[in-house]
Amino acid sequence: MKYTLSVIKADIGGYVGHSSSHPDILADAEKSLGKAKKSGLLIDYHVTRCGDDLQLIMTHEKGESHKHVHKLAWDTFVSGTQVAKKLGLYGAGQDLLADAFSGNVKGMGPGVAEMEIEERKSEPVIIFMADKTSAGGWNMPLYKMFADPFNTIGLVIAPNMHKGFTFEVHDVMKSMKVMFKTPDEIYDMLVFIGAPGRYCVKAVYSRETGNIAAVSSTQKLALIAGRYVGKDDPVCIVRSQGEFPAVGEVLEPFAFPHLVEGWMRGSHHGPMMPTSIAQSNPSRFDGPPRVVAAGFQLSNGKLVGPRDMFDDPSFDEARRKANEAGEYMRRHGPFEPHRLPLEEMEYTTMPQVMEKLKGRFKKLE
Repeated sequence: MKYTLSVIKADIGGYVGHSSSHPDILADAEKSLGKAKKSGLLIDYHVTRCGDDLQLIMTHEKGESHKHVHKLAWDTFVSGTQVAKKLGLYGAGQDLLADAFSGNVKGMGPGVAEMEIEERKSEPVIIFMADKTSAGGWNMPLYKMFADPFNTIGLVIAPNMHKGFTFEVHDVMKSMKVMFKTPDEIYDMLVFIGAPGRYCVKAVYSRETGNIAAVSSTQKLALIAGRYVGKDDPVCIVRSQGEFPAVGEVLEPFAFPHLVEGWMRGSHHGPMMPTSIAQSNPSRFDGPPRVVAAGFQLSNGKLVGPRDMFDDPSFDEARRKANEAGEYMRRHGPFEPHRLPLEEMEYTTMPQVMEKLKGRFKKLE
């Protein structure tokens, strides 16, 4: 039996500022998805948050990009926006970049990660959700999970993983994609995914079976809107065990709080801090960037869980390092490498400043 797991998220109003989500927003979404489950559109669902982003986790039999499932998500976000406006929440509806639903939420603002799978006898999945982070924030963790034997020993000693994985990489600037086979093409692939501002890992597949192993959202809000409207705050679904990395190998990359784009006004580099869902309230300089992990067992399409995977003292050191790295980066203030490079500032104040200074730049003698 084939089931589809859809994770669709949007920032529709922050409480307080950009730091968290109001309980009334989550309650409104619960009501909306509860009706959809009762009607038979969804098999199961779970509503959660990461920082100020509302996360809709849904299972169904409709396949990827299904109009009714996406409309359900859109209508839920629109309804939540009305709640946010009544409460005076900050940035109400900021991720909704269209006036009306047009068949699919892709390109309309919300982030989307979906996979249609043939459910295995035991199907553990980890859903990662990030706040104050860009779409390329999953590049390093996905590389470590599926291509780095120092992280994933299964690549060396598990026969069904030894052939490696195929990475689907998207050029988000030119809307193009390329496939890389690992380990054969690791060095070629790193040329691209080492530049996460432009090249994002969209999906990973087993070379042994061809089955999908992971999928992420790669939408960049600034490219859709043509201006800065908030960071992308991506989501990522990873299957584990069996032909895929073990749960511990999937979580291990986040023991290192790597630097990502985002943080304050989406214009700074900062460490991705793994936290429990309850602690995903980026407050210091609207950060540091947060990542949470919800673990589920899928059973006949039902979501057994979640387990809050980063609610674990073994990630305390990663959190400490993230605070230390965050402090170091903050001391740079408005200077790179804390602030993003100028090409990333094209969607913030740079065009206005350049217009203001028009004619004042002179050629060197």
